[in-house]
Amino acid sequence: MTLADIITLRMQSVCQRVGTCSSCLKRQLNGFLGLIKWQRRLVPPCVRTIYSETGKWEKSYGLETRKRVENWWLPRLKDQVCRISETNKSRPKFYVLSMFPYPSGKLHMGHVRVYTMSDAVARFQKMRGMQVINPMGWDAFGLPAENAAVEHGLHPASWTQSNIQHMREQFDALGLSFTWEREITTCLPEYYKWTQYLFLKLFEAGIVYQKEALVNWDPVDQTVLANEQVDDNGCSWRSGAKVEQKYLKQWFIKTTAYAKAMFDALSDLPEWYGIKEMQANWIGDCVGCYLDFLLKVDGEVTGEKLAAYTYTPEAIYGASHLYILPTHRLLHGNSSLKEVFQREFVPGKDSLTSVTAVNLLTDQEIPVVISAKTNFENFLDTKIGIPSTSAEDAAVAKNLGISFTEVIETLPNGLEKVINSAEITGMTRQEALKAVTQQAKNKRIGGDLTSDKLRDWLISRQRYWGTPIPIIHCQTCGTVPVPYEDLPVVLPNVSTFTGKGASPLETVPEWVNCFCPRCKAAARREADTMDTFVDSSWYYLRYTDPHNRDRPFNSDLADYWMPVDLYIGGKEHAVMHLFYARFFSHFCHDLKMTKHKEPFHKLLVQGLIKNQTFRLTTTGQCLKREEVDLTGTEPVHLKTGENLLVAWEKMSKSKHNGIDPEELVKEYGIDTLRLYILFAAPPEQDILWDAKTDAMPGVQRWQTRLWALVTKLIEARTSGTMPNPELLNKKEKAEARKIWEQKNLVISEVTEYFTKDHLFNAAISRLMSLTNILHQASRPLILHSTEFEDALASLCIMVAPMAPHIASEMWKGLAHMQNKLCTHHHWDADVLHQSWPKVDPEFLQPSDVVEMSVLINNKACGTVFVPQQAARNFEEVHELVLQSELGIKHLQGRTIKKAFLSPRTALINFLVQE
Repeated sequence: MTLADIITLRMQSVCQRVGTCSSCLKRQLNGFLGLIKWQRRLVPPCVRTIYSETGKWEKSYGLETRKRVENWWLPRLKDQVCRISETNKSRPKFYVLSMFPYPSGKLHMGHVRVYTMSDAVARFQKMRGMQVINPMGWDAFGLPAENAAVEHGLHPASWTQSNIQHMREQFDALGLSFTWEREITTCLPEYYKWTQYLFLKLFEAGIVYQKEALVNWDPVDQTVLANEQVDDNGCSWRSGAKVEQKYLKQWFIKTTAYAKAMFDALSDLPEWYGIKEMQANWIGDCVGCYLDFLLKVDGEVTGEKLAAYTYTPEAIYGASHLYILPTHRLLHGNSSLKEVFQREFVPGKDSLTSVTAVNLLTDQEIPVVISAKTNFENFLDTKIGIPSTSAEDAAVAKNLGISFTEVIETLPNGLEKVINSAEITGMTRQEALKAVTQQAKNKRIGGDLTSDKLRDWLISRQRYWGTPIPIIHCQTCGTVPVPYEDLPVVLPNVSTFTGKGASPLETVPEWVNCFCPRCKAAARREADTMDTFVDSSWYYLRYTDPHNRDRPFNSDLADYWMPVDLYIGGKEHAVMHLFYARFFSHFCHDLKMTKHKEPFHKLLVQGLIKNQTFRLTTTGQCLKREEVDLTGTEPVHLKTGENLLVAWEKMSKSKHNGIDPEELVKEYGIDTLRLYILFAAPPEQDILWDAKTDAMPGVQRWQTRLWALVTKLIEARTSGTMPNPELLNKKEKAEARKIWEQKNLVISEVTEYFTKDHLFNAAISRLMSLTNILHQASRPLILHSTEFEDALASLCIMVAPMAPHIASEMWKGLAHMQNKLCTHHHWDADVLHQSWPKVDPEFLQPSDVVEMSVLINNKACGTVFVPQQAARNFEEVHELVLQSELGIKHLQGRTIKKAFLSPRTALINFLVQE
């Protein structure tokens, strides 16, 4: 290879890494040479058929051929990629998961994008020899089903089941290959039995509790409203009444108990495209903790318990007062102390009350003060006043005449020690912090390090269509968990839904009224159901063992499949859903149910698909396309001629800018739509939908040119001349060498795009460039060159995960071609059962690669070749080793605590948990 050739290859690589824009690609495609017109026809021009049907190769890839190809291959490819009869734990695995949908009844383009990506990755990893699952299920509880029951008289269960059936058919029509035998549906008792089981485990651990909280209350319909049922003017969507805020007893999960652990674990995760920063910001700096207090009035215990936050737990023995906001629930809810607090509160002033608080850790009793402030830091409404560590707290205590003790002493050397603090006296502040928080956690009275911005998770919903909360209320025994053997608590059949009054479950006396499991006296079931986020916070674990009737999942199976290798979903779920899912995974780890704390390794957050909206400037109303005149320079209202506000917005039925995927499949075909979705933009960027732009015609032309390459080779090999590489002259052999080099370069880059950054658009662009190079080959090269045949076969294999139907048919044509030169391909198997192409070893020159020694727990276990330009980059070497055969064999499924790279000695050492 000449220096010029090397530079050309590397420049192509560099250009590809920065991405190829659609307009550049258009120029590239327009610059292609015209297809060579050969005289011989394999099939008469009037016939449109395909090889798989007739054994005759159709020369051109037009509309009819495309329809025949997809009609033939669609049912044959269905499910074949990811079906696993029994998990073979000795094989390397790949778990790709796309966020499961709510069964609304119709797929939209956002669904098509996320599931096309997961499908392409699943097919690619299967071709790499992985045991792959790409499961699908349904986040099936939720408010829309209940609304449908109110508006159309349909029971939520039948409405949901009908929608699931329709959406499954739509999935199949898009050629999406899911591991359907692992399908889960969260509204079925066999699933929510285990959601209830996990709730009881949380209850046992003291991580579930009840307290009063504000809800949206419709005073006309006398019902609780979800946030989405309140309009922008603060009115009920159904009655139109002004919504009120009302205090009701609600169930909470104490996610703050895991705040510090979850914050710290973020550092062990790979780059998440900015999502780690969003998670860290959501959690906040975990510097303080909550501690529990019992409230008293006139020396009498009231039964009220209060958790208060402090930034300096180590100074707790110096607490002078408890500080609450004027908006605190104790002043506005149903507390027995409400009257006392309201009577003693002086607006605008710090109000010292007659209520005292007993610290359950230190047994100190301090007064409760209602603050003059309207808010504290972030979301706090209760704080512990500690004058030793806060000048503001000291000022409040002095102003109100509250005595306090100094508990922090600064030594001459600057070291701060704790004094006057019982058994922690003499400790450093850091030592005291650990001691206090650990004591509190042991006594279950707080102590978990958290931030001032993270709040516990309110999971109560006054709704029917959700997982019943497995709690029984007994007048004698209080709050009693349903025994495990009585799970699931099944939703009763409610026939009438009005959307008014209390939760529909309250209207079923035979279900609500029950007996206490402890004392057997008459009792009542909890009538609230769980937030649907609870159902979706552990579904990834159920997929590992979806039919288990004895437990949520088998730990061995979960340990094999977890963590999810690639999790794909929308950015709108990057905070709450991801946080709750991580919380449940950490909790299950602490219960010894799983060995992995973190549920997801890599995260791929896809952008939106947007389309233009046309709004009236006067009212803001969105118009349908047919109501808009687009013939002039500016769009106007067809009826009135009024100028319109034009914007790119997320596709939505209400905005009249949605596009039906079924219509697109009819017009363009499955493979074209898939390729467009993958090619139009990098995964994390938004796609601005316009089928007339470069991307859609580009991928259509590319498929035609791919097909033409297969036609060229088949025609050459059936021309009567036997192929013989020895007949190539020196110039043609040099040309064949360049094809070989390009093939290897493209294999290397496309493999990296699939494994590292998932830049499908860049992968397609590189495959297009290889297509271009093959089209420039001379006829002798096509006839006699092993390199051309191998490059075309490799191209066909690499296209297959993204456009499986056309690739399957092209492969069938190649497989039955006469006089093949390449023997290393498995021609008797379909293209999706081929091994993913590997770079030929001789392509990697010694100067281009570094042999990296791999150690695990300081013991040598082999070497991995890495590109020289990556050998000094820790992240790249780390990922390349994990993706290598050695990494898959020795590191997959093990918890990596730390890794060290020594570029000077070409060595990487992984410290793993034994």
